[in-house]
Amino acid sequence: MSPPEDDLLSTLNTCLSAHGLDHVAVAVSGGGDSVALLHLASRLAAAQNVQVQAVTVDHGLRSEAADEARQVAQRATDWGLKHTTLNWAGWTGAGNLQAEARRARYALMADWARGHGVQAVLLAHTADDQAETVLMGLARASGVDGLSAMPEMREVNGSCLLRPLLRHSRQELRAYLEAHGVGWIEDPSNQDIRFERIRMRQAKSALDELGLSAPALSQVAQNMAQAQAALDFHTQASARAICQLDAGDVLITLDSFAALPQETARRLLLGAVAWVNGGSERPRRQPTLMTLTAAQQGRPAQLGGCRIVKQRNRMRVCREHHAVRDLRTQPGELWDNRWRLSGPDEDGVTIAALGEQGVLQCPNWRETGRPHVAMLAAPAVWRGSDLVAAPLAGMANGWRFEGPMDEEEFFETLLSH
Repeated sequence: MSPPEDDLLSTLNTCLSAHGLDHVAVAVSGGGDSVALLHLASRLAAAQNVQVQAVTVDHGLRSEAADEARQVAQRATDWGLKHTTLNWAGWTGAGNLQAEARRARYALMADWARGHGVQAVLLAHTADDQAETVLMGLARASGVDGLSAMPEMREVNGSCLLRPLLRHSRQELRAYLEAHGVGWIEDPSNQDIRFERIRMRQAKSALDELGLSAPALSQVAQNMAQAQAALDFHTQASARAICQLDAGDVLITLDSFAALPQETARRLLLGAVAWVNGGSERPRRQPTLMTLTAAQQGRPAQLGGCRIVKQRNRMRVCREHHAVRDLRTQPGELWDNRWRLSGPDEDGVTIAALGEQGVLQCPNWRETGRPHVAMLAAPAVWRGSDLVAAPLAGMANGWRFEGPMDEEEFFETLLSH
């Protein structure tokens, strides 16, 4: 083997060994990067007794996609590997196409992997992808998080996604394929300058002459990732000192919060909001900073489907009723991505927000110590217009609830993944 080829195989082998993996899948679009990773993995499978599969997601956005998936399947078969095609039909035409397709692709593969005993899905991102991500972040005037490196490992829906080739270039992978006589499919969307990433990719050749090369930009991403880790550590330590949970809400000591550096306070606030809204909405930077100023001054505010209200020397981050008023689930199902209620008589009942009419039927709600605004968004059990139970409002009637009550889990969520 040539040294570069040996380096690629060594990188992949080291990654799998470090994570103790012996059953993985490679996400393969048919493009050069993913085909190279699949070829490397197939060779490693034979040499190291690692079980390898291939998985392709057909987004249904191009007429050629189904045929390309079949080509990938044939190639996997030729290399002695099992192949699966997953289909996505969720594009509504709204939002950012590439971002929506990426989220859907990761979710589909993660769910599939979890159901088939696959320990990790390998993604073929390279140092060039890392550099393009940094350029996109710079164009948006991003802070530390937006400029941080794509992590080697991340969790999606309980499955592990791994990027073993982040320190290698796209050119290395193309050279590897050419050396082995392996072809690949060129996706026409990779030339479509309507997409931001493609514009950044095309601009990189000019930036190389200024020293803004892929290795340099990738190092910036690594530096920012280290800064991000330090900020996360300080944010978590601050939260342990000044935060506690109360029935799924986050209580923060106001004076101590106001004294925090702005970036630490911003991260803590976003972490509290994500805990309370179940991660359903991540607020943008400017509204967050405006809310942060109001909160530190003890003024009421709203952010990300949450209400922020002052209670004596603390501020409470609680769910906003408007954000959950139309949610309906059945007993035992997850409500608002946070709560699960079960009880003695589940026939004909629905889980919905307590609301004003429900609060009026809970004479003891004040004894909980939670304010009226928090009670409105509490989960409750309804039979038609009749309130059956509201466990978080002092009206349990034999009903039990599971929810976001673990403080240690909350503190852990403040660390970036």
